[in-house]
Amino acid sequence: MRVHIGQRRPLGPEKTLGLLEASVVHQEGALLALNKPPGLPVLGQPGELSLDALLPVLRRRLGLPAELHVVKAPARECSGLVLLSSCYHTTKKLQQFFTKARQRGQYPATYCAVTVGVPAEAEGEIRTGLSWQQQGDTAMVVPVPAPGCHSLARKEVKITLTRYRVLGARGGCALLQLQPKTAFPEQLQVHLTLLLCPALGDHEHSSRVGSVLGVPFLLTPEAAPTRTQVLDEELLSQLGLSLQQIRHLPLHIHLQELVLPKGPLYAPPPPHFLRTLRCLGLPECPTAAGGSPPHSALPAH
Repeated sequence: MRVHIGQRRPLGPEKTLGLLEASVVHQEGALLALNKPPGLPVLGQPGELSLDALLPVLRRRLGLPAELHVVKAPARECSGLVLLSSCYHTTKKLQQFFTKARQRGQYPATYCAVTVGVPAEAEGEIRTGLSWQQQGDTAMVVPVPAPGCHSLARKEVKITLTRYRVLGARGGCALLQLQPKTAFPEQLQVHLTLLLCPALGDHEHSSRVGSVLGVPFLLTPEAAPTRTQVLDEELLSQLGLSLQQIRHLPLHIHLQELVLPKGPLYAPPPPHFLRTLRCLGLPECPTAAGGSPPHSALPAH
């Protein structure tokens, strides 16, 4: 079994466990929070290395008495906070807390992302329907701008919403803060393509953004098959990458903050993300203590 971490190269179970042991950012009572590297799925396919498969060994290495289960985690290709619990009642209370927070119009999860392209507006919301669509042998997530009542009622399409804010921009790239109000697979990647600013390292959806004379435009999923992200020579030079290395570039979307009833948890971006910020001259992601906007805070209950 192998997992792709960092530069999307495979690591074995032992090295992955070592990374996870060193990635603990919070431990209190029944709660444990890790800073997950990119490329590690939470629930893998049979025979695939995943966080869930490693939890029993990780629990023993950390000397924890009870079984751990996942409360909240970013998707496979994203890095960032994974919230684990050893108590069923704690898990249920936190899941209810997150659900009620979203119902109240609050945003308990904050991501940061590096994008290829700069949004036309400094802040705003992306709202669209999303659904799974079969393309040959592959199922992909596609936007549905105007879903019908029947497809919504049959839950074939889900209305999704992400709030974004530009934290910095330079040389045609940007650092964005993303706060999803809904949860759908690959929601953030698809929403960023709708802004015509795909995430750096998005090798699934970035092909949907084309360009003519430097002006970006949106392609339909049918007209844009999945491929390794295309970056121009200037950006490659800034990042210090060759054409052959692009396919190993990990997705630059990081779950940096989760707001819990007692306050926020924070996980710093991984080394490759910080290196990219330095190479592009972009600012660092703000922390809860150092500049997160007031709307990220939730009241305790």
